[in-house]
Amino acid sequence: MRLSPRGTARFMLNSKNRTIPSPITGYHLDEEGHWVAQLECGHNQHVRHDPPLVHREWVLSEKGRRSMLGFRLNCKKCLECAPSDARPPVSQECPD
Repeated sequence: MRLSPRGTARFMLNSKNRTIPSPITGYHLDEEGHWVAQLECGHNQHVRHDPPLVHREWVLSEKGRRSMLGFRLNCKKCLECAPSDARPPVSQECPD
């Protein structure tokens, strides 16, 4: 968990599912062609549209992905104090 200059936590713990919300700052494709959200906290998280288990139709189009920039995804890696993930540069154009 990162601390602000005052030493207070930047993100509040979501006690319901034991995660810390972090905004999406960009996306990249993994080696298998799956979309990965790059979070402000420095971690990556897959964002798949995989019905009937996961419904994320917004992942399927550039417009949809762009509309979710800034949306806070719950990051379990923050809770575990995991180091930042390696990531390629944020895509300027997101292929569909």
